[in-house]
Amino acid sequence: MADIFELTGIGVDYTTPAGVVTGLHDVTLSVPANGITVFAGPSGSGKSTLLRVLGLFERPARGTLRFEGADTGSLRHSGRRALRRDRLGQVFQNPPENLLDYLSVADNLRAAAQSARRRCEPGEILARLGLGGTGDWHVSALSGGQQQRLAFGCALARGSSVILADEPTSQLDEASADLVLETLRYLAEQGFAVLVASHDDRLIALGSRVARLRDGRLEGIGAS
Repeated sequence: MADIFELTGIGVDYTTPAGVVTGLHDVTLSVPANGITVFAGPSGSGKSTLLRVLGLFERPARGTLRFEGADTGSLRHSGRRALRRDRLGQVFQNPPENLLDYLSVADNLRAAAQSARRRCEPGEILARLGLGGTGDWHVSALSGGQQQRLAFGCALARGSSVILADEPTSQLDEASADLVLETLRYLAEQGFAVLVASHDDRLIALGSRVARLRDGRLEGIGAS
């Protein structure tokens, strides 16, 4: 299985009133180009920080991050933005933050596709995600789990090959979380690289690869 990300000695620092705090300590790992990779650990372990580095939202203070063999450290802001737009689909933990609430369900998908200079067929994507018939609905008419499914659909509409999700079930009840788990399983089966930060045991169990972090350090990598 090929790797889509390679991290070598990645370190992240934050400046606080109390001084410099290290969010990640020399993390070295590779991320497969398909399947579900879960970054697991308690709150404050660094898993969300690692996901932001992989999503190119945060530049590491130290180390090298390669995407498909290319060093992302040499990319300018415009190049990082283009890569996020065209290849990396980000889903945040709070469902409404992923969507445009003034647009219909179908128009959210169209807007996502247009942002990447693509066209999409909303009905086809909605059917694939179990949201058939909701295209004309207002986003607020969807449950939390359905909104997260739509957020993953927006990543598909943009043509993303990598899906990054930060605690996608943490704001959901069990039934809504089930919808997200089914969607993640479906995306992995379709050959996407799905990268998830989570402490949800059921989501961790889905991982084909689990990287466990604590206090900003990588403790181990293995199967779920």
